[in-house]
Amino acid sequence: MEKPHRDTILVEDAEILSHEAFPGDQFVMRVKAPGCASTALPGQFAHIRVDPQRPMRRPISIMRTSADQGWVDFLYKAVGEGTQLLARRAVGETVNLLAPVGKPFEITHQRPLLIGGGVGMPPMIFIAESLRKTDKQPFVVLGSEVPFPFTPRPSQFMLPGVPPEVIAAMPLLEDWGIPSRLASLQGYAGCHEGYVTDLARRWLDGLGDSERAQVGVYACGPHPMLEAVVGVARDYDLPVQVSLEEFMACAVGGCAGCVVEVATDEGPAMKRVCVDGPVFDGYRVF
Repeated sequence: MEKPHRDTILVEDAEILSHEAFPGDQFVMRVKAPGCASTALPGQFAHIRVDPQRPMRRPISIMRTSADQGWVDFLYKAVGEGTQLLARRAVGETVNLLAPVGKPFEITHQRPLLIGGGVGMPPMIFIAESLRKTDKQPFVVLGSEVPFPFTPRPSQFMLPGVPPEVIAAMPLLEDWGIPSRLASLQGYAGCHEGYVTDLARRWLDGLGDSERAQVGVYACGPHPMLEAVVGVARDYDLPVQVSLEEFMACAVGGCAGCVVEVATDEGPAMKRVCVDGPVFDGYRVF
């Protein structure tokens, strides 16, 4: 019997087209990577060689792509040596990508509730953009404890359950016609003063029973946030998919250095976040 193989991961030398810095050591980098741009799906990531002198790559979620123009956007935070080196890379330089990697989200419900925290925001933005020309009705909740990597603006959308004073939204999503709200504990103007899960509950409580039955929850962010998101989904009896963040070495399933315990029908099993995930059924990992 032939062994299964993966033939969808590409290796590309990607020219940096733009590299913007934002408060909180956050960066948005756009690269020319037509292979990745034409095949990547929401929830997948790139394993990036951050510096020519550093052989170990760093996994970074894909935020946006343009298949027509061949570019890919990444939002990341410079928190360790690797990402700090990446932050120094200049426009015109080249970074090597191993991408796209991983199991993407499967958007199956009419009302996707997209929840992103910190550097977990990019997959939610990617999902939202993929739904722009569909009949689905997403609502995006983004949270951050540092200034957002964009200038929030008042939303044009009135939303059930959401307090009227909570008006801050992501401009890009507004331009796409997709409602969003922002949450933080830092007292930012127009943002919900609390957790993303608090705001999600307010929105869910504002829906009718038939509308709530159409909701599926999709999330990416720190593990405590994801655990809380799964708690919300459980309380409302909703399906939930989460994208996990883990340290990785090879990112193609060979080293098994990023395994997590997942409940399966046959019992607990160790799954690789890189290729068995990063997207998992939230109930099976929490």
